[in-house]
Amino acid sequence: MRVLVIGASGYVGSRVVPAFLAIGCTVRAAARNPTALRRFWWNDQVETAQVDVTAAHTLPPALDDVDVVVYLVHGMRSAHFRDLDLAAARTVRRAVDASQVTRVVYVSGFVPECAPDALSEHLLSRWEVEQELSRSRRTVITLRAGMVLGSGSTSFEVLGQLAGRLPVTVVPDWMDSRVEPIAVVDLVAAVLGAAVADTPTDSFDVGCGQSLRYPELLRLYGQVTGMPRAQVTVAGLPGAVIRRFGSWLTEVPSGTVAALMESLRHDMTARDRRWIGRLVPATHRPLGIVQALQRAVLPADVSVPCAQRDPMGALPGDPEWAVAAAEARRYSAVGIPPRRRPSV
Repeated sequence: MRVLVIGASGYVGSRVVPAFLAIGCTVRAAARNPTALRRFWWNDQVETAQVDVTAAHTLPPALDDVDVVVYLVHGMRSAHFRDLDLAAARTVRRAVDASQVTRVVYVSGFVPECAPDALSEHLLSRWEVEQELSRSRRTVITLRAGMVLGSGSTSFEVLGQLAGRLPVTVVPDWMDSRVEPIAVVDLVAAVLGAAVADTPTDSFDVGCGQSLRYPELLRLYGQVTGMPRAQVTVAGLPGAVIRRFGSWLTEVPSGTVAALMESLRHDMTARDRRWIGRLVPATHRPLGIVQALQRAVLPADVSVPCAQRDPMGALPGDPEWAVAAAEARRYSAVGIPPRRRPSV
């Protein structure tokens, strides 16, 4: 099977690509700037392609002789990301319909039970992209996920930096929604399953089967890392203030932080469990929240070849700010300031 991964330079893409390679697939990794893929340890094992999803002419060469497309593009950094994402999805759908591709796998976000106009811009954009891609004449499988747990995941690193950067964690009263994370290894398993599952166009909620309120998740992160923090719940804090504070406190791009935090007004939990049994074997047991956190915060063992390391941990190619955050976790737990960034 020949697989095109669009958005291979992102976090989920960096874990999906080697998983397809491990099962014997031929992988074409696509990015707007293919040189960005050189930082990954698997770069010499894949074909690379220059793809700008807003430029239709870049897609046909990348789609040539491809069976499955994995679509992992989300443009949260732009002020107009919603319009850009929808236009990109339309361009990709048309290119797929004009190719020999048989299936598209799209990783989206949970869609809470509310009217579309009540969704955050971030979630509404994901839903609109899902609807556009699903108009394709090919099979389109959408995986709706919430927070992805794993070192280097944007949502995980935001969680860690909000939970550990200050002696006291300030939580607005409206940020009390329930969240159901998923370990990146389980999300990757769902992507691989969706690529071959005998099912028509459909969407699946993918989660770990456990949920808790966001303040509880912050507290649990502190316990797992050995850096517990007191929490103070404050009423009446405007969302704009919290988003600005979160952007200042974390190393994640401000637009991304704002989009993620706005989504916390909704319960981000799975409404069905069909992905187990339909996309992965019924015997598949997703990692629980505690186990996923424990694996995500372990320091990288540089003596182990990258292909044999735990994908939950830090790997070469992860964003520099995520590597710095992993180092901070390693040293803060024992009260030693970091002196240099580790080579992961």
